[in-house]
Amino acid sequence: MQFKEIIGQDEVKQHLLQTVAENRVSHAQLFLSPAGSGALPIAIAYAQYINCLQKTATDSCGECASCRKYERLIHPDLHFSYPFFASKDVKIATDVLEEWRNMVLENPYFDLDIWRSKLSADNKQANINIAEAHDIIKKLSYKAFEADTKVLIMWLPEYLDREGNALLKIIEEPPANTLFILIAQNQEQILSTILSRTQIVKIPKLQDEVVKQYLIDKANLSDHQAEEYSFLADGNLIEANALLADQANNNAGYFAEWLRMAYSNRVPDMMAFTETAASWGRENQKNYIKYGINFLRECGLILSGAEALVKLPPQHLEVAKKLSGVLSMSIIEALINELEKAHYHIERNANPKILFLDVSLQLVKIIKFKTLPKGTQYIYS
Repeated sequence: MQFKEIIGQDEVKQHLLQTVAENRVSHAQLFLSPAGSGALPIAIAYAQYINCLQKTATDSCGECASCRKYERLIHPDLHFSYPFFASKDVKIATDVLEEWRNMVLENPYFDLDIWRSKLSADNKQANINIAEAHDIIKKLSYKAFEADTKVLIMWLPEYLDREGNALLKIIEEPPANTLFILIAQNQEQILSTILSRTQIVKIPKLQDEVVKQYLIDKANLSDHQAEEYSFLADGNLIEANALLADQANNNAGYFAEWLRMAYSNRVPDMMAFTETAASWGRENQKNYIKYGINFLRECGLILSGAEALVKLPPQHLEVAKKLSGVLSMSIIEALINELEKAHYHIERNANPKILFLDVSLQLVKIIKFKTLPKGTQYIYS
């Protein structure tokens, strides 16, 4: 994988190129980024660049023997570790290495749920166990076969349990020419003993314009549709790809009308909407609820006088301004709380008709009758 294949993240790429040019590559680095920002493909491209035999100032060559093996993820000095679902046949990460390679080569922008679906893991708990830690130590104790630098890329070190302390010595004092790259999403969930031994590289979420252009280039979406999907994805390319996989929708129109129905107490219309929403399928329902949460947050920015920070497309912005006239910050907070609970229950296969009817009635209580949940955070003004 080459840097030119990475979506966006130009500043991060330039920083990593500079570390190689100035010969200051830290032996243990933590790439900290939100999901869908491209940390995994960036790590692979970085490792490929370091070991490229004919690198340029901006990228690996993609043609030397090292690059060709990296492109297929079969270089003998490139190692991966990742959460997996242990069983009698799966003891360490390399037991599902072929599935991992296929997953990354198919699309390096994925999350644990997508990885789980590739392994038929049912409800097993993912982790990086003590056997895996010992296997890492064993692999890295060997001399490099071909490359100048052995590389271990660990995806989601948050799933290292206390057994991860077995790796402390090799991370702090690795064999010569060994590079650790840890790719994490939540700094607080990483063992502090490991965190203190790594150099953090922060990778921001993708800019909306980058995601929008990606959607236009990949799926030939209209400017309007790409803008809506980009807003909904919020810098997460995994979410953007999920939206492309769904049928075209009218989340903006449906959600604005849902709020209007609640404000006017049009219960028969809401019951009809419940039937419609129940027919969408779980992923589309989740995307709809997620759009509503994001939309309400943008309304909150408008009410707070921070309209310059609002990312809604122009046509949606006008709707948000009009709806903001009947909302308040406390109402928005209560609405978002209801929608977040709805999203949680949709993920757990709640009956969609019952769920959407219940949420609809809650919206009426909150918007029409201003009956807010008890607690100081919901004091209505």
